[in-house]
Amino acid sequence: MERSTDVGLNRTGVDMSPIDTKEMLALSRATPASSGGDETSMAAVRREYNAEAEDLGSIPPPGTLKGVASTAMQKLTGKNPEAFIDKLGCRLAFERTGVRLYDALIAKCSTAPGADIQVPLDTLWTFRNQELQHFKLVEAAIRSIGADPTAQTPSADVDGVASMGLIQVLTDPRTSVAQCLEAILIAELADNDAWQMLILLAEKMGMNDMARDFRVALNEEDNHLMHVRQWYKQLVLEDASLAS
Repeated sequence: MERSTDVGLNRTGVDMSPIDTKEMLALSRATPASSGGDETSMAAVRREYNAEAEDLGSIPPPGTLKGVASTAMQKLTGKNPEAFIDKLGCRLAFERTGVRLYDALIAKCSTAPGADIQVPLDTLWTFRNQELQHFKLVEAAIRSIGADPTAQTPSADVDGVASMGLIQVLTDPRTSVAQCLEAILIAELADNDAWQMLILLAEKMGMNDMARDFRVALNEEDNHLMHVRQWYKQLVLEDASLAS
């Protein structure tokens, strides 16, 4: 495979032009700052915005009689089903993103010379299809309690924004397979912890059958994480000519 860390015409560092660096520093010393102070003013503006801001989103009311009854029963026991629905919606959105991430990784590995040797395409397809099954599992779980899987919950909104950078890394034609695996590793680490939280919530809500199904998904995610971590480590070591 091609190396991803070759020496090239990188002009981002100041050491590439010592003369220009001296002139730039001299100008910064001779030119006063446009405003005085530090980050205190910025922090004050952020506090003001935070105090005035509304919530990021909300959980829609149940759209079915089953959902109304389920919510009412949880309320009677002192539980907050909206928090559970929020995390279900979050997981649904992230699993959909997981499918897209693996689609992009498969496309990357299909064109990178020798990538299919270190990162088997058939294994990637298995992981991609499991992400899709996890999406369908969560969708069914949301419907089973009478909630709407098409609604974007607040946590789903947050995860969507957080994962935008990962999508950009995977779909950038310039990124290497190792760099893409690092992005996948970030996603799998977050995914693993999120499934553990979802299982805990399901158990606390008394939905043991749902928690059992979620544990199956977590076991598959553990396998994803193990393989991605190993692939990434191997490619980084090879890039540094340190692979055994």
